[in-house]
Amino acid sequence: MFRRVLTIFAAGGLMCGAASLAQGQNAPPKAAKGAAKPDVTKPPAAPAGGAEPTLIGQFGTWGAYSAAPNGKKVCFALAKPASSKTNPPNRPRDPAYAFVSTRPAEKVSNEVSVMIGYTLKPGSESTLEVGGASYSMYTQGDGLWIKNAAEEERMVEAMRKSADATVKGVSAKGTETTDTFSLKGLSQALDKIAQDCRR
Repeated sequence: MFRRVLTIFAAGGLMCGAASLAQGQNAPPKAAKGAAKPDVTKPPAAPAGGAEPTLIGQFGTWGAYSAAPNGKKVCFALAKPASSKTNPPNRPRDPAYAFVSTRPAEKVSNEVSVMIGYTLKPGSESTLEVGGASYSMYTQGDGLWIKNAAEEERMVEAMRKSADATVKGVSAKGTETTDTFSLKGLSQALDKIAQDCRR
């Protein structure tokens, strides 16, 4: 069920972002396709088998999860957008998800990723807007990660304190999307995964 998610977690040290997705209520969404940095030369890890993420808490719109693909513990908070718009209107797409992941074995904490629900236009700029600031996002396949890793901690702090975050992207077919994620419960979900993923 979560095989692709956990495969990407298992390869997390090679990835630009932890393209880890899960969803508490329904079937899991698709994980990122080819979410590796352009300069990655090693192949991704083998599938992680049946180690499925466990919901460890629901906080507002955010679910907190833990898993241990290949014996390495990972934790993440995940939410669906509160609203989604496309231009032109009503273009079909898969569900979008935002998540924040922690992988103690790799010393990765609070890494923000978005699965946008369609293949992004190659070379296009996407942004995540929160707390009055706009952050440029690196795009590959259907995934987004912050371009400047040095800004990630500041972005996560803004996400903890703000009511919502807006993600804008452009599909390979030229459709513009705007997804607004409620941040209600994110701070508590991050505290829970920090506690659960403590070594």
